[in-house]
Amino acid sequence: MASIDPTAGRPETGTVYEQVQRTPEFQDLRRRLRRFVFPMSAAFLLWYLLYVLLATFAPTFMATKLVGNINIGLVIGLLQFVSTFVITTVYVRYANRYLDPAGTKLRELIEGGEV
Repeated sequence: MASIDPTAGRPETGTVYEQVQRTPEFQDLRRRLRRFVFPMSAAFLLWYLLYVLLATFAPTFMATKLVGNINIGLVIGLLQFVSTFVITTVYVRYANRYLDPAGTKLRELIEGGEV
């Protein structure tokens, strides 16, 4: 890996963490994380907001019985938990595929003293 400081001939300044933060590898890792986290967070918050809005402004709809005492509100509420587990599973797969290899490479660069 080339020198981290973009200004040739000048000594690198800052801690190793500050130097790592300026590397293209770190920027790529951060970009990959944000590419997943921001859209998924927005989707979940919108899904949760829909639940709250339905409970507030459509109580009759939410009280519609499906089977016995189970109504739409209860099903959507339980689906909030299910969606949390699904998002967690999808994130773990994404991290294993895209984040962990990049993080491992970055850690090896740091531990190898190339930063």
